[in-house]
Amino acid sequence: MNRPPVWFTAVVAVALAWNIIGLLAVVSDLLVSAPEITAPAAQQQAIPAARPLWSVAASVVAVVGGTLGCLALLLRRRESLVLLAASLVGVVLQDIGIFVVAGVGPGAGPVPFILQSLVLAIAVGLVFLARHATRRGWL
Repeated sequence: MNRPPVWFTAVVAVALAWNIIGLLAVVSDLLVSAPEITAPAAQQQAIPAARPLWSVAASVVAVVGGTLGCLALLLRRRESLVLLAASLVGVVLQDIGIFVVAGVGPGAGPVPFILQSLVLAIAVGLVFLARHATRRGWL
């Protein structure tokens, strides 16, 4: 097994922090009741309520898989690829639930689209990073 470069460890550490923040966000989302939701626009308040339950479950899979996948990358474990792939599937299903099934559209403003695009890009990037690390013998 080859030793990964310093940039790899730095990127994975930042990605782990990102996923931990996402995990905290999902946990708080699950613990907040509908009357406690405060948002500047009524349409933004409706987003969490409109999501199907499977989309919420996909969010949990996405952040738990991402967090454990990044931890596995730091520990140089090959299981990271499976965990990060599961996370990516969770992100895609979450997005389908939010944008297709719940019908969150342009009326919600640009924030949900920007944030979910960033989440998707990072999830895809982490899968590619895990594949790259596996090919290079870092895991």
